[in-house]
Amino acid sequence: MIKMRFIKSQANTTPLIDAVFKVTKQAKDAIAKHGNAAVTNATIGVLLDENQQLVAFNSVFDNYNKLNNRQKAAYATGILGNDNFRKQTFHWVTEGINLDLHHSAVATSGGAGALATTISNMLDPNEILILPEIGWGPYTLMASDNNLQYRTYKMFENDAFNINSFKQVCLEVLATQKKLLVVINDPCHNPTGYSLTKEEWQEIIDFMNECSKEAPCIILNDIAYIDFGYNSDETRKYMETFNTISDNVVIISAFSISKSLTSYGLRCGAALILAKNPQTVRDIEVVFEKCARARWSNVNNSAMENFVQVTTQHREALEKEKAQYVALLKQRSDIFLSEAKACGLICYPYKEGFFVTIAVEDDQLLETYYQALQDNLIFTIKVQKGIRVAVCSLNIEKCKGLAQRMKNILDALK
Repeated sequence: MIKMRFIKSQANTTPLIDAVFKVTKQAKDAIAKHGNAAVTNATIGVLLDENQQLVAFNSVFDNYNKLNNRQKAAYATGILGNDNFRKQTFHWVTEGINLDLHHSAVATSGGAGALATTISNMLDPNEILILPEIGWGPYTLMASDNNLQYRTYKMFENDAFNINSFKQVCLEVLATQKKLLVVINDPCHNPTGYSLTKEEWQEIIDFMNECSKEAPCIILNDIAYIDFGYNSDETRKYMETFNTISDNVVIISAFSISKSLTSYGLRCGAALILAKNPQTVRDIEVVFEKCARARWSNVNNSAMENFVQVTTQHREALEKEKAQYVALLKQRSDIFLSEAKACGLICYPYKEGFFVTIAVEDDQLLETYYQALQDNLIFTIKVQKGIRVAVCSLNIEKCKGLAQRMKNILDALK
């Protein structure tokens, strides 16, 4: 009997096993069996309070609960997003930066929607997407889902961004195809917590300008954690370098309201398109609009309206509440990193953000270490070349002594 295939020929039928959701369940099962005090759950990438309960900003949800039911039920006013939302999103993301660029903001289903929309529309099948070697896992899934290949650049050299690896990979890809799409997750990189300096960004832009003499270049800047930088006055300063892009360079920033407003389940975000040429922006906007219509039709109306109201009418309350948790996040990361340094547990360079990553270059040791941590009831996320520790979800007490315990387990394996 002939075996029929009902899905497209290039579809990957290997079942999806999401590492984060899988190990988070294992951690919860361990807590149920051994008790919360015995288990360290450093898996989930959301902000938890000191009682290890999900943080949901009162300034966000008190306002959301006051929205009219019909407003919650209504469609958005347009596929691109509500006009006030699009305007406020651009203002929020670029506040304090005088961008001399044409732009558009397109509403998306979370920051992931902005990433997926860009990746699916900027490259043709079998072309190569350029990714950080240490990075968010679903980037590669988005590539394969769109029949794309991918290459990775090394993240670090001497505790700084590895610009040499970045350039080398870009030039190798440019030799095989006439377009570059590179993903840069910054600031507050997931999973290392690194943030590029303004000077590092300028070197990236200068290099992209050179590459753009041969082919169009797109920088996909994943800014999911931008609102959790430790110095809010400086977090967006790097965007000033965007003014120096050439006519043949486009920047698309993937913004996550899900992260910025601790409203993960509302799935709201935006793709900010930046370019020198207004027609370039308009062409991308049209394609993104059609993609949105085909995939999710329109974005959650109440989430967009809530974002506008909270970041304007209730901004002072939002900033005050957020500042408390940013300070808490810094306190947690400071404890873990200072203790890691004291005991010799090597981490990738961290500046700010939800995650710290322990450096484990050897793949076999990484696999063994990851399992050994679980055997000792320490649940983390295994990433390329390291172990991700979500300090965002650990309270201060859980942070204390954790680095030493993890170092002891690692030493026992060597």
